[in-house]
Amino acid sequence: MSELNINTNPGFFTRINAAMSKLRDSEKKIIEFIEQNPEEIIHLSITEVAERSETSESSIVRLCKRLGYKGFQDLKINLAKEVVAPEMQIHEAIEKGDNAVTIKKKVFQSNIQALYDSIEVCSDDEILKAVEAIANARLIEFYGTGGSGTVALDAQHKLLKLGIKSFAYNDSVLQAMSASVLTEQDVVIGISHTGSNTDVLAAMKLAKEAGATLICITNSSKSPITKISNIVLQTASKETLFRTDAISSRIAQLTIIDILVAAVANQKYEFSQANLQKTRHSTTEKKL
Repeated sequence: MSELNINTNPGFFTRINAAMSKLRDSEKKIIEFIEQNPEEIIHLSITEVAERSETSESSIVRLCKRLGYKGFQDLKINLAKEVVAPEMQIHEAIEKGDNAVTIKKKVFQSNIQALYDSIEVCSDDEILKAVEAIANARLIEFYGTGGSGTVALDAQHKLLKLGIKSFAYNDSVLQAMSASVLTEQDVVIGISHTGSNTDVLAAMKLAKEAGATLICITNSSKSPITKISNIVLQTASKETLFRTDAISSRIAQLTIIDILVAAVANQKYEFSQANLQKTRHSTTEKKL
């Protein structure tokens, strides 16, 4: 059996997505130039890139460091891995003619890589804020539809085991109704891979108007859901042909939920431990 080709270092475009909100305007101009000329830039010098992007060499060096590269050459080497031989990349699409063994390898690789990339783009500060908000909330609600709706239900289940009652809604009408009667003491966690789900967005806007704290779990740092949320928890996974609702995106979302639940449980250790025993016994020692 061949080894999984997993890259434990996040890819170039994953790093950009994670850092975009912190970049200076000059650095964003360089990124824009790279995105428009990904193959050509590999053959350009740092001076040529500075001239053509109308920035400076120092800005390019600063960008390289900010993205975690040793320098411009290191950046080009890593970029080349993604644009020169995309058929070798971890997120390669399932192609016509692939057999089941090839598909197995691609799916496993994609799912594992999604976790490696997500740990890089999900901000530690945002995780801490989310845990604090959840731990102090009067009421917690999860909104999601489709595949994200199942993640919302999983989150409700996990919190209930700890004795924390929450609600998961995957129906747009119920989402809207419940959101409208929330308070400043409440937290809403919206789950959407694209961050553009109209039903979830509409409910979260109502929750915001009611004063609730909004947390989102999404793959896109520039999506509408991030603009209205107080706390943004970002994932990094790609959906491709035949995998438009790929489990890799669900795995990343579920992992974020696991982190939040474990951190909240740890913060309320005795309370959570006692309730965990109660809820376990409630299902294993049913009286007939």
